[in-house]
Amino acid sequence: MTDTEGMVKVGLYGPGGEFETMWATPMGEHRYRLENSPFYAYSVSWLDIVEARPESEEPSAFPVFERVVEKSGHRTLRLILIPGIEEDPARERVLHDLVALGCTYEGYNPRYFVLDIAPEHDIARVVEYLTRNAHDWEYVDPSYDELFPDEA
Repeated sequence: MTDTEGMVKVGLYGPGGEFETMWATPMGEHRYRLENSPFYAYSVSWLDIVEARPESEEPSAFPVFERVVEKSGHRTLRLILIPGIEEDPARERVLHDLVALGCTYEGYNPRYFVLDIAPEHDIARVVEYLTRNAHDWEYVDPSYDELFPDEA
């Protein structure tokens, strides 16, 4: 688990209005370094520097994402395992295979995972593995629309 000392929560909206908060390290001047991966938002990844400002003047209001200031080079994919690990513990092998390809991951539950691919690892190998094994997955950062603008 991430040591959250000195971190704050930054809010992000997904395309359907879903709201999530991510741990972030304050960098000054309304800038924050994201310290985990998004479960709903697109076009951001672990360690990206973002600009975020509170949506209200309430003392308890936390900063909400406005834009990416600097990309980290990390890429993000989402994975849904059906059946999930609770229903079929052998499905955990998929996560082990992805780690061997250079991914790290966070689980929302035993079915829904967000994958991080560091800059030094080949996202194409990960995509090929997921596609070849008919897993339910999607591009997050870069998003499908960013990768294939003519198909959007």
